[in-house]
Amino acid sequence: MQLLPKLLVLACLLLSSLAQAAIPSDLLKPLTGDDPDARVAAVARIAALATPEAAKVLQALQDDALYAAPDGKVYIVDGGQAIDPASGRNVPLPDGIDGVMVNNRLRAAVAGALSGLQLLAPQRATRLAAAQALQKAVDPAQLPLIRTALARESDAEIQQLLQVLIASANLHAPDAATRKAAVQALAGSSDARLLPVLQAMLEQGGEPDEAVQLAAIETLRQIKGRVARMELAGNVFYGISLGSVLLLAALGLAITFGLMGIINMAHGELLMTGAYTTYLCQLFFRAYLPGMQDAYLLAALPAAFLTAGLVGVALERTVIRWLYGRPLETLLATSGISLILMQLVRTIFGAQNVEVANPAWMSGGVTVLGGLVLPYNRLAIIGFAVVVVVAVWLILNKTRLGLFVRAVTQNRRMADCVGVATGKVDMLTFGLGSGIAGLGGVALSQLGNVGPDLGQSYIVDSFMVVVLGGVGQLAGTVIAALGLGEVNKFLEPVAGAVLAKIAILIFIIIFIQRRPQGLFAMKGRSVE
Repeated sequence: MQLLPKLLVLACLLLSSLAQAAIPSDLLKPLTGDDPDARVAAVARIAALATPEAAKVLQALQDDALYAAPDGKVYIVDGGQAIDPASGRNVPLPDGIDGVMVNNRLRAAVAGALSGLQLLAPQRATRLAAAQALQKAVDPAQLPLIRTALARESDAEIQQLLQVLIASANLHAPDAATRKAAVQALAGSSDARLLPVLQAMLEQGGEPDEAVQLAAIETLRQIKGRVARMELAGNVFYGISLGSVLLLAALGLAITFGLMGIINMAHGELLMTGAYTTYLCQLFFRAYLPGMQDAYLLAALPAAFLTAGLVGVALERTVIRWLYGRPLETLLATSGISLILMQLVRTIFGAQNVEVANPAWMSGGVTVLGGLVLPYNRLAIIGFAVVVVVAVWLILNKTRLGLFVRAVTQNRRMADCVGVATGKVDMLTFGLGSGIAGLGGVALSQLGNVGPDLGQSYIVDSFMVVVLGGVGQLAGTVIAALGLGEVNKFLEPVAGAVLAKIAILIFIIIFIQRRPQGLFAMKGRSVE
């Protein structure tokens, strides 16, 4: 019975010695030679081993820590110690060793091999990022490593990327049958970077074999069609996303301007107030609740609504209540308030923009149609806009406040005669519109930096949405915001961002000339 433990120990020792001899000497020796092609090929063959020892040798080569002895053996030198990569053992520092010379070509091959070894990382995200990075420029010398990674890969998405990488590398294979198979394998890809490569094969002198050319023509057609559909879907999505942002920015204005007739030029600063409230919530959670930092956005929503709403109520009680029925005076007064609020923010927070980071659950995106990435933050804003619109509709149509708002809007005198506190309704309505603007500021903080001039970027667009949709019409505001977002996104690639804005403005001017009431007319509006 005592023989069995001894045999087990002996077997473990033998396996350990075999595992240490991970890199054969014939793979290491070309690194010390003068043939540049052989040295690059040796790097690719070592990387294809896909072992920690191979990564250690390549890292040493990149760090100029790989040395060669006069007899041609290779050593990794770390301080005063030497490691024999063929055995994995520490050995005395040999006499006469000299550093392995690394030129730019070899250094690039080593860097590519090290990045390719990340295809074998245990973390899926690391492997996916490595495969996506190799798509930018894949070297045929990395084919053995990519094939090794494909054989070990279990994730379907990464497998597909690796197959595309292998096919891309084989486009320049010497064998025509291999090139044809590679071209056909790429037919299911949605990567627009393949288009110029395939197009070059069809140019004069690019591809000598006619069968490969025909396959390239068909693959080119399929990829172009898929890319065009992906771009169309991307424009539709980003148009809806932009429309949702415009809707959140304009919804509060649709109440204060559409229902109350107040030309509030400080509406953009109410958006800014909501954005800075979000920033303060982020700072609070970082300082006092670091374990719940990703929940700051949930706390920012009610905080921004209340803060912007209270600012709106204060403006209505101190300034605007005296200017009802005098739209030009409200325009001048709120323009001055806008400047005051911007300067106040500059005084408190400084003139520089501040960063509001997305929570972890809003970072990243989902990939659809093979290559179109839909960011989580924009998907969240679209959903948030839907929730806010539904909530506003319910308030205006299913609550007592909404009934009073509609009554005061249609006939202020009659509402006052039957006992409606019109002054209180005005205050609450303006506060509601301001609070909704604060919610819009929360959404805007998730798309970019927050600064004192944030509101100025959206005030003109907000008025365009409200006027185009029809004064006082919630449905018209929704349709106008989404329509302007889509038109803008489809015009930008053709005419550029500036010309697209000008074209939209000209369209709105012509439209209002033909239909002053906007898309939807409001019936029974009080003239006072």
